[in-house]
Amino acid sequence: MPIQAPFPLANLPTEPGVYLYKNQRSEIIYIGKAKHLKKRVSQYFQKTKNQSLKTQFLVKNITAVETIITNNEVEALLLENKLIKQHKPKYNISLKDSKTYAYIKITDEDYPKIITARNARKSKNHPNEIFFGPFTSGFKRKTLTTLANKLFKLRTCKNLPKRACLNYHIGLCSAPCINKVNKQEYQSQVNHAKEFLKGDTKTIQKKLESDMKLASKQLRFEKALEIRDQIYTISLATDKQTVDLIKNKDQDIIAIESDSTNTISIISLFQIKRGVISGKKDYRFENEDPAQLLEEFITLYYSQKEIPNEIIINKQFYKNNEEKETIEKYLEKIKGMKVEITLPQRGQKLKLIQLAQKNAKHALENTTLKQSQENLNLPEEPNIIECFDISNLGSEHVVAGMTQFRYGKPNKSAYRKFEIQVTKQKGTHDDFASMYEAVYRRYKRLKKDHQENPNSTSFPQLIIIDGGKGQLGMALKALKTLSLHIPIIGLAKQEEEIFLPSENEPRKYLKQSPMMLMIRKIRDATHDYVISYNKKKRQMKMKKDFENAQPKQVK
Repeated sequence: MPIQAPFPLANLPTEPGVYLYKNQRSEIIYIGKAKHLKKRVSQYFQKTKNQSLKTQFLVKNITAVETIITNNEVEALLLENKLIKQHKPKYNISLKDSKTYAYIKITDEDYPKIITARNARKSKNHPNEIFFGPFTSGFKRKTLTTLANKLFKLRTCKNLPKRACLNYHIGLCSAPCINKVNKQEYQSQVNHAKEFLKGDTKTIQKKLESDMKLASKQLRFEKALEIRDQIYTISLATDKQTVDLIKNKDQDIIAIESDSTNTISIISLFQIKRGVISGKKDYRFENEDPAQLLEEFITLYYSQKEIPNEIIINKQFYKNNEEKETIEKYLEKIKGMKVEITLPQRGQKLKLIQLAQKNAKHALENTTLKQSQENLNLPEEPNIIECFDISNLGSEHVVAGMTQFRYGKPNKSAYRKFEIQVTKQKGTHDDFASMYEAVYRRYKRLKKDHQENPNSTSFPQLIIIDGGKGQLGMALKALKTLSLHIPIIGLAKQEEEIFLPSENEPRKYLKQSPMMLMIRKIRDATHDYVISYNKKKRQMKMKKDFENAQPKQVK
């Protein structure tokens, strides 16, 4: 059933152009373009099941519309982006990276060192700091930092000590602290490290080869051997990208992935310069229509960024070739040369888009964990989650089960079963006491293992208790008894409410939100696991009772 528009739809123009929605304070809250203004604006007031949550909120806040007619759709696109930049409307998408990636920094000191930096802002007191990145892979960043320090024997100490540390004695530092290397020599090594981190391995290898020949000529054979080893290590460490593409053609790879409810969408963008992947960024969006989002992203992103020769996508956002050509002409007008949008079906381009999709899916999983951290006020992302549930049949066969999920995926090797002892002692079932016992036994053992070998065990960042306030309270009591401080929540089955220890009233979240879908998935997996264990215990008991009831044969 149509929604009553706050203005007459019949008076709207039928030409291409731009529409500006305004709220009751006459603020521009959304700007869009259309081939047919009347049809496009009218669509907002046709209530459909597929309408996104954001669009629903937008429609509720519209009190007026302003239209600007253009000669064609390309002009409408150009004007739309100009107006979006100018007004920054609330309901238009904004381009924010889903994650802030870390950098590698070479410090501005007499004897610089290589460290990790969270941003690339230079300090006023240290204008000569140098940054590399950002690095989407923490592993790669750490590997490069470690390798650069090892290769060029740079110091890793916070402040220069008065005596040489262990790194000098095992050959990992040139020891400027005790003047084993002068400032000039050390700076030369820093310059080599710069070239290495830039990825210019050919230049640095040539420099090192020159240094090696000079050292050999000066009969400094130990130094020459050291440089030779550096050259060899660099050749092994060099990333060899095998992307077989046209070398004079720049390409962007854009993949979009959304969760099952379309609440969160991730766009992964890979940049390819002269046939080599040169960068990658993830963008996160909430409550957007994925079908519309990709077009909005492309038009907005490339109004601010360099446009490549070709944009390779994983999903079709245009209805027909005419719409596709309109976007291409819009990009061509900005770039000043031909731009192609490609939806590959086979070959190398398809492999590239699959790579981008894989990254987008991974980022989507991670963003659910990030959302959980924010919603539940956790100190860190819950990469390791453990969940407990109790299963019983009267006072007999009372068991508990615990599952572990790492990065949203089940880690079945860490699943645990508990045959509850307190029930046997009391003779009656006590759900609260059973939960206390299961949690206490689990983390007493984990605490002991951690004390013996800290590197072999990891505590979870979140514990989920299948139950309400009572079960949660007993689990929390078990943790306090062990002097452990692990974030913990209870999930009540009936209303799917979340209980936090510090709050009297439960929290309610959208049942279909990514966070709730993940938590319920973990809870349900735990429930199935403990039920299965209970059934097995009962079957074994029935078998034993049956065997004992059989008359013994007399020999």
